[in-house]
Amino acid sequence: MNDLLKEALLECKDPLFQKELKEIHCISSSTINHTWKLELSNGQKLFAKTVDKKESLRLKFEAIGLKCLAQFADSKLLNIPKPLTISNFKNHSALLLSWIDKSHGDQTNLGKGLALLHQSSAKQSPEKFGWDMNGFIGDGPQPAGWEKSWGKCFVKLRLIPQIKLASKWGLNIHDWEELMNSLTEVLNDHKPLPSLVHGDLWSGNIAIESNGKGVIFDPATWWADREVDLAMTKLFGGFSKEFYSGYESIWPLPTSSEKRIKIYNLYHILNHANIFGGIYKSQCLSILKGLK
Repeated sequence: MNDLLKEALLECKDPLFQKELKEIHCISSSTINHTWKLELSNGQKLFAKTVDKKESLRLKFEAIGLKCLAQFADSKLLNIPKPLTISNFKNHSALLLSWIDKSHGDQTNLGKGLALLHQSSAKQSPEKFGWDMNGFIGDGPQPAGWEKSWGKCFVKLRLIPQIKLASKWGLNIHDWEELMNSLTEVLNDHKPLPSLVHGDLWSGNIAIESNGKGVIFDPATWWADREVDLAMTKLFGGFSKEFYSGYESIWPLPTSSEKRIKIYNLYHILNHANIFGGIYKSQCLSILKGLK
């Protein structure tokens, strides 16, 4: 792996980081990827993610998502890791990112920064919902496609593909066709603006820098209703009242948003059930039945 990371550093075009690699530290390992801290001879640090070459599309999807989010982020409030290069060496691929010292603290700027990102992107949106390339939501697939209709987009490109995958543990798409039609109408009546969303906004994908800026990373980016990000923050916890008050101070959510939280989080529960099984399967069934 050292050779891969050295090659990636050589291919990095950013003049700030074209220095000799001094040390490599493994941060984490999973069945999909490994993450690394690179220390350079001039004292700078970089973050690297490595995968088998056959999984290199994951790195491309992540890099594109980070670049797109950064275009709409206010850097005074929100820091997003900068993709530097994607390198291939033998049977592996590596993504180099700028290093961010992550910590914990007041989440006000994180909330404000996310609201401004949603708001500024909505003003320059493609006026449709979706994304250009097949991507990933965690270890699960996130299909590409575009729809003018928000309800059709969310149901056709997010819920139905996950329900079809769930056939391996017992869900039958035909049993839920009437509900999918109903949810399409409910979401169409909502009529949101397309915003660029992080897409996988749980507490493991955020941090606070020592200077108070919020940090977001590991996105599953697409153009969607901004409420999908806010809904996910309530799925596993980890977001403070300061985060929500910060968000609301910039772009308040409509009072009807609470009604859509279960619909939006059904996507993530289905994805977890398809990846991990266990209690997530019964949660899926409970939510589906509750939405009928």
